[in-house]
Amino acid sequence: MNSLNSKQFFLDLPKWIVICALIGILSGSASAFFLVSLEWVTQFRIQHDWIIWLLPFGGFLVGLSYYYWGESVVKGNNLLLEEYENPKKVIPLKMAPLVLLGTLLTHLFGGSAGREGTAVQMGGAIADQFTKLFKLDNSERKILIILGISAGFASVFGTPLAGAIFALEVLYFSKINFKSILLSLLVAYAAYFTVEFWEIKHTHYNIPTIPELSLNNILYTIIVGVLSGFAALLFSRSTHFWGSLFSKNIKYPPLRPVIGGVILAIAIAGLGFTKFSGLGVPVIVDSFSNPNQWYDFLLKILFTGFTLGAGFKGGEVTPLFFVGATLGSALSTVIPMPIALLAGIGFVAVFSGATHTPIACTIMGMELFGIAPGIFIAIACTIAYFSSGSIGIYKSQIVKGAKYKLYQKFQKKELQNL
Repeated sequence: MNSLNSKQFFLDLPKWIVICALIGILSGSASAFFLVSLEWVTQFRIQHDWIIWLLPFGGFLVGLSYYYWGESVVKGNNLLLEEYENPKKVIPLKMAPLVLLGTLLTHLFGGSAGREGTAVQMGGAIADQFTKLFKLDNSERKILIILGISAGFASVFGTPLAGAIFALEVLYFSKINFKSILLSLLVAYAAYFTVEFWEIKHTHYNIPTIPELSLNNILYTIIVGVLSGFAALLFSRSTHFWGSLFSKNIKYPPLRPVIGGVILAIAIAGLGFTKFSGLGVPVIVDSFSNPNQWYDFLLKILFTGFTLGAGFKGGEVTPLFFVGATLGSALSTVIPMPIALLAGIGFVAVFSGATHTPIACTIMGMELFGIAPGIFIAIACTIAYFSSGSIGIYKSQIVKGAKYKLYQKFQKKELQNL
């Protein structure tokens, strides 16, 4: 930062502090309302499991709402990434209530989805409204999108530091400067403390035993990282596959979640796969103490990919946590490391591979599980990042950096061998 930019930064700082405070409070409050509502619909579904049979009806409501009112925001998180890379027009505020309603309907009727996408989209839509209010240019608008992602992520998971870094890393630090980093941290903590103010509780996880950092344990961690990367790749490809299949074969968009809902209702309620509906947080918590079946992570990938591909709403991250935790838990039967540690490693490593964000995921692991397992988490997240392929859960994400360079070298070598 040169002296001229430095001077301008300090002149603009009061304005940005106000913006961060407003985005943090508004996004945090929106996330708090969302988390309370999500818990209510989840408990209602658990107590009235017959409602899963109405999943096609819920899908029709979701599909219809986006068909008539949400065409401009149907891309969800990808729209935020596109507007960051190539700013065109302010994201409509209606993205927030539409994704909120769509996600609550998805979870009420038993679809397999997450919550991060909802919070991030609400945060992004709220943040972008300040473009006109403060008469910001395109470069400043990019900062707003970073702030919206940061606030949404930090508030919904209760991990402010990871939320701030995730917002920067998911965009690959594209022309990121000190100003963006500072403001991302500021808004993340503002959103986090807003949720705390509303007395919303986040799920807590515990890794009671951390083994020594031996060569064998490092090798085991690398193996878990590779498998987590493969699971992330499968998750991403599954979601994109089902989305493409539905869009190609069912031309009327509201009908896609209806047909998808029929199949899901039969599978979940009719065949007894209820553990794979909704967020699956109880299964995640249990995986830290009890080994899962080896196929549980595969079924969650299938159900979540199908749910989101059919047009239901929600995020991918909590299902990724489910996939990673159950994978790590299952591996505890063959890898001689503590089950809680393996579940925790998988929890964040699969997320790292699917979003290309190893730094944020390493930090998130330490925020959730403590500093002690940090080295194991960092190794697994890095390995998963490199072994998860070039396409993640966000189609519009531009993958650059070390992973991009490595994959380019492999591609060139393959071309030279032809």
